[in-house]
Amino acid sequence: MLTLETAQITQGSFTLHADLTLAPAQTYAVIGPSGAGKSTLLGALCGFIPLRAGRLLWQGKDITQAAPGARPMTMLFQDNNLFPHLSVMQNVGLGLRPDLRLGSAEQTRVHEALDRVGLQGMAARKPAELSGGQQSRVALARVLVQARPLVLLDEPFAALGPALRNDMLDLVAALAAETKAALIMVTHAPEDVRRIADQVIFVEAGTAHPPQPAAALMDNPPDALRAYLG
Repeated sequence: MLTLETAQITQGSFTLHADLTLAPAQTYAVIGPSGAGKSTLLGALCGFIPLRAGRLLWQGKDITQAAPGARPMTMLFQDNNLFPHLSVMQNVGLGLRPDLRLGSAEQTRVHEALDRVGLQGMAARKPAELSGGQQSRVALARVLVQARPLVLLDEPFAALGPALRNDMLDLVAALAAETKAALIMVTHAPEDVRRIADQVIFVEAGTAHPPQPAAALMDNPPDALRAYLG
């Protein structure tokens, strides 16, 4: 369990309040108006934004002050965060060793992850030689080798076309199910919520509301969510 306990997250003049718990092996969609604080919420969970008040607990242990790399999560960014001068193999290997001194077992893990995301035979290529969808798969392979219990996604597939985005959503959901990781995904698309989410965290008016079952919430949204969805 990951719990944000009476948290206040502040960026400049903006403050987001959150008091919620995330369970293992669930997929959470984080939705809400632009500027409501969806990415701010993920940044606080990952440790990129400090809490102004409250605590972050993992399995009952206080990790509020833990460095990002020491937290039980990894994050997939919208720009994929790939290094253009490194090969696919190296970009994925960074998830295991920042110095890229990979032993044989670690190299095997990287190749297995590349195979799992459909990039067999592409380990030596550079990101510029790949399509947008293939670059997303490289970033996903790097998440996969880290094997963390929580995977955070900040609209990583927003730049892809609808069919390819759906393929990537299905792939990331399948990988999370295999590893029993929890997914926390920021999205603006209601169809993404219906496609893969178990729970919805609605963010609006300075509050990240506790998760609610996705299907019931989308079928009968409260007024604020109805206004956002149009």
